Amino acid sequence: MKEIISTPSAPAAIGPYSQAVRWNGLVYCSGQIPLDPATGQLVEGGIEEQTSRVLDNLRAVLEAAGASLESVLKTTIFVKDLGDFGKVNEVYGRYFPVNPPARATVEAARLPRDVRVEIEAVAFVRTAQV
Repeated sequence: MKEIISTPSAPAAIGPYSQAVRWNGLVYCSGQIPLDPATGQLVEGGIEEQTSRVLDNLRAVLEAAGASLESVLKTTIFVKDLGDFGKVNEVYGRYFPVNPPARATVEAARLPRDVRVEIEAVAFVRTAQV
């Protein structure tokens, strides 16, 4: 049975979707954008700060589901400008320093709230949930 995952440690969904869904040992995380979960506001700074906040939000959702960044199998990165790829990649590499997941990167004309980056993920759950 699918289980809806929700945590206050990541931004609340801004539409009719769940932060993540856990099913059959896998966690499907919705795209995270650089909102501060405490304020609901976009983080200040450039693409590096936005990417870091997105990955922190993703980590929080994964942890709420019983997974982690280390258990991520696949990510999809959406960027407003593929010219930012190098900077996004540098920050991303700090969060996935060994055995990184499979990944696709796509330039999108426009992202929610006009952010510069959004990342979604699929991960496996390492331990049984109680």
